[in-house]
Amino acid sequence: IVLPIGVDEYHIAQTYMVAKASKQKTGGGEGIEVVKNEPFDNEKGKGQYTFKLFKLASHVPGFIRMILPSNALLLEEEAWNAYPNFCKTVYRNPFLGQRFSLCIESVHLADRGTTENAVHLTPEELRIREIVPLDIGKDVGKSKEYSAAEDPAVFRSTKTGRGPLTGEWQKTCTPVLCAYKVIKMEFKVVGPPNRRRELRHAADAGHLPERPQAGLLLDGRVVRHVHGRRA
Repeated sequence: IVLPIGVDEYHIAQTYMVAKASKQKTGGGEGIEVVKNEPFDNEKGKGQYTFKLFKLASHVPGFIRMILPSNALLLEEEAWNAYPNFCKTVYRNPFLGQRFSLCIESVHLADRGTTENAVHLTPEELRIREIVPLDIGKDVGKSKEYSAAEDPAVFRSTKTGRGPLTGEWQKTCTPVLCAYKVIKMEFKVVGPPNRRRELRHAADAGHLPERPQAGLLLDGRVVRHVHGRRA
């Protein structure tokens, strides 16, 4: 994902969007609960580890809530953030246990997507890798939260002169950053193949509770874009 933003700017924007989403989605006994927030130091580097619970009951139809156990309406998130060199986020559901997990690993480099195997996949993983470039000037989508004032394809910053992002902006923008991401999903649940594909596509599009989203900081306001595509 190529972005017209510096490495330090992106970090500020990402931190802001995570905090904003947590505030907006929390209340009335639901939302995002931070269980752990502590430093980590391992072979990947030093950073911050968080363990969060996403309480999803209000987003599920009532008849579903009546028949499912309470732990089926929880999404667990573990995240290791050693930005910009290593970020890893893992989602699990207590009800599904080992039958479901979604892992997103990210590396952020000041280039235009030219680094081969930036996320250090194994030879076996490289053989099955599918690269999907994402142009945030074209692929924002028109969800119910869409705002033209936050659309990179039409917004222009009066402070920095960046935007709108049209044409071949990825080849000429300055500053520049590329977010390299790999999405790995384990989904060992019996069900119609088309439903499993829909879940995978939802993950690709970033339709998870806010953590896969980041911000594009142009001039003090944040332009939201979806994080994620297999890379």
